[in-house]
Amino acid sequence: MPFSLARPAHHELIIKKSRFIACVETVSGRDEALNRVAQLKAQHPDAAHLCWALLAGGQSAANDDGEPGGTAGRPMLEVLRHQDLDGVMASVVRYFGGVKLGAGGLVRAYTDAVAQALLTADKVARIKTQHLACSVPYALEGLVRRELEGVQAVLNSVTHASMVSLQFELPETQAAALVTRLNESGRGQLIWLDAEQGA
Repeated sequence: MPFSLARPAHHELIIKKSRFIACVETVSGRDEALNRVAQLKAQHPDAAHLCWALLAGGQSAANDDGEPGGTAGRPMLEVLRHQDLDGVMASVVRYFGGVKLGAGGLVRAYTDAVAQALLTADKVARIKTQHLACSVPYALEGLVRRELEGVQAVLNSVTHASMVSLQFELPETQAAALVTRLNESGRGQLIWLDAEQGA
C-alpha cells in the first residue's frame, strides 16, 4: 500500500560548505509540483540549483537543474520509490559552497538530504477513494447524510432544487456496500447521477 505524508518535512545538510535544504511534501501531480518549484525559486533566488523529484498517481519526474545528469533528481526519485510513497514531491535547494563534490558526492548529498527529511516525516496510508453523486427527495436527505457519516464519507457538495443532489467521496472499499444500502433504504427513490455508480 502506498503512503503519503501528513505534513511537509524538512532537513538541511552542509557538506564541504555547500548547503542542501531538503523538503518532502504532498502534491497532487505535475502541475502542482511545477508551481511549488516556482515558489521555491522565488524564495531562494541566490541558490545554485533547485533539484526535485515527483511520484504522484503514476506520474514520475526528476530534474537535475544544472547538476551533472543523474546526480540529483533520479537519486531523489529512487528514495521516494524505496519508501513506497505516492502523491509526494522531494525538492533540494543547493547553495554552492565553492568545493566541487564530484558525481558520487552529489548523489550521496541529494539522497541523504531527502532520506533525512523522510526520517522526520509522518507517513499516512494512501486510501483510494471513489466519487459518487446521487439525487434524492427531500424526505431522504437525512437518511443519506447519516449513511455518509457512518462510512466517514466526505460530502463535497449539496444542491437543493426539485430534489437534493449530493456529491461525495469515500474509501473505494466501502463504495459498493454503501450503494447497495442506499438503493435498498431509498426504495427506488434514489437516483445515481452516473449510470455506472448504481450498477
